[in-house]
Amino acid sequence: MTNPQAARAAARWPGVIIDLDGTLVDSVPDLATAANLMLADLGRPPRAEAEIRRFVGNGVPRLVHRALTGDADGEVGAAEFERAYPLFMRHYRDHLSDASSLYPGVRDGLDRLTAAGARLACVTNKMEEFARPLLDRFGVLDRFAALVGGDTLPEKKPDPAPLRFAAAALGLDAGQCAVIGDSASDVRAARAAGCVCVVVRYGYNQGVDLDALGPEFLVDDFAAAVDCVVQSG
Repeated sequence: MTNPQAARAAARWPGVIIDLDGTLVDSVPDLATAANLMLADLGRPPRAEAEIRRFVGNGVPRLVHRALTGDADGEVGAAEFERAYPLFMRHYRDHLSDASSLYPGVRDGLDRLTAAGARLACVTNKMEEFARPLLDRFGVLDRFAALVGGDTLPEKKPDPAPLRFAAAALGLDAGQCAVIGDSASDVRAARAAGCVCVVVRYGYNQGVDLDALGPEFLVDDFAAAVDCVVQSG
């Protein structure tokens, strides 16, 4: 029997743009595997998964620099980076979804958004060559009408260009979209693009005080994020 309350549910914004790493998928276990295999190839000791977790969120090049230096702001020289980067890329391709997982409530949440009439896009700083197969392996790629990776455009979050590009791909203006993400990059990109931002607490925020960022909504799980976007009545 159809739930009358569910039948009346409607998206408050016609477009919803969702981050990937730390919002839809906990990808740190496989990123840590790739980083540590890279470090082993270079004769360096491994780093704890918890440390790698603090380094995720700004794309693979930044992660490689951080893994090599152990510093969120650290950078190695060009020659060292050029040696390390292809090693990471090779290992991550080989271990893309060994231990990664969708966060609780994501699959049902995407279904609720779609049922409420929202058009969905995924905007991530992860390269599209990784983002697309990762979403596909979890069986949710088809929920998204658009996917913008960290290499799709010259700019990536916190620049607003990827959000505007995704909104246009949905046939919308950015101001007609809500953003669901987990980090300062998501909040800053959303604010610059004129989008409402819903932030989940469980993701990769690199120790940033999420409350201080002032997102419109700050929630504990993906189901609550969907509640912010879907209204009944």
